[in-house]
Amino acid sequence: MPSLAVAKAANAKFSPAYLPVAVFVGGTSGIGQSIAEVFARYTKGNAHIIICGQNRTKGESIIAKFPKPTVSSPLGAPLHEFVQCDATLMKNVGVTTSDLLARLPKLNFLVLSQDALNFQGRDETEEGIAKMMALKYYSRFKFINDLLPLLQKAADAGEDAKAMSVLAAGRGSKIDLDDLGLKNSYGFINATLTSPTYTDCTVEEFGARNPSIAFTHIAPGFVRTPSFSRLHWSMALLSPILMGIMYPFSVSSDDCAEYMLYALLNGDKGAFRKDNHAENVGEKGYYVTDEARKAVWEHTLALTKA
Repeated sequence: MPSLAVAKAANAKFSPAYLPVAVFVGGTSGIGQSIAEVFARYTKGNAHIIICGQNRTKGESIIAKFPKPTVSSPLGAPLHEFVQCDATLMKNVGVTTSDLLARLPKLNFLVLSQDALNFQGRDETEEGIAKMMALKYYSRFKFINDLLPLLQKAADAGEDAKAMSVLAAGRGSKIDLDDLGLKNSYGFINATLTSPTYTDCTVEEFGARNPSIAFTHIAPGFVRTPSFSRLHWSMALLSPILMGIMYPFSVSSDDCAEYMLYALLNGDKGAFRKDNHAENVGEKGYYVTDEARKAVWEHTLALTKA
C-alpha cells in the first residue's frame, strides 16, 4: 500500500508532453471537486479541465481558484470550463456528450463521481430509472460509452486514455438477473450493493472491448464530505456529531483525492478494481460471472439509450 506521501510525490511528477484534456463529472462537490482541484494544481492549470455538474455557480467558483494556465488551447477555447448537466436523466447526458464529441479533439481522463443518497424509497425519473442508481451507475456508464471515441483518439496518439468511476469497488453483492434495474426489489441497501457489481460487470466489458484504454472502478473509503448533511435537515444537525465519531476512521476529501488521482495517473490499460489506497482489491466483493456481465451490459445499453 503506497503511503500518502508516496502518492503525492508520484502525482507531483505528472508532467505530460501533451496538453491533457480531463472531464470531471460530479466535480462540483465532495471527492469529485477535490480530484479536479488536485489535478489542476499538479498540472499548474495547464490542462483543458471540464467540470460537469448541476450547479453552475459552484462549478465556476471552483474553476476560478484553479492555477491560471501559462499555455493556450490549440482550439482557442478557455482551458477551464463548466458544463451544466443533470445526470439523473440519460437524455441530458446524451446532450452533454454530443456537445463534447463535437468540439473536443480527444479525452485523456474521464472521472465520474456523481452521486446522491436517498433513503426515501424508489424515486423514479421520467425515464423509469431510480434517481440514486441513475447517478451511481447508469449515467456513469453512458458518459463512458458515449465518450469512448474521444478516449480512443487519445490512446491512438500514444497518450493517456483513462476512465474512472469513484464508487465502491470490493463492496458489491450478488445481483438478481431477473430484476435488473431493481424494479421489484428496490431499497437503499440493495441499490447501494447492486450498483458496484453492475459497475464491475461493465468496467470489465469496457476493458475487453477497448484494450488500449484503462477503466477503473475505485472505492474512496469513508471520506469527510457534506453528503449526509444534504439528506434532510435533521441530518444537517447530526452530521457534525457523526463526523466527530467517525473522524479517526475517515480521511479528508483532499487526502482521498491524492489517492484517487494516483490511481488514475498510474493505471495501466485494461479493467481494474481498486481500494481507497489505489491497491487492487482482488476477489473481495466480486460477484461477476460471464452470464451477469453479458446481461448487465445489454440491460444497461438498452436503458441508457432511452
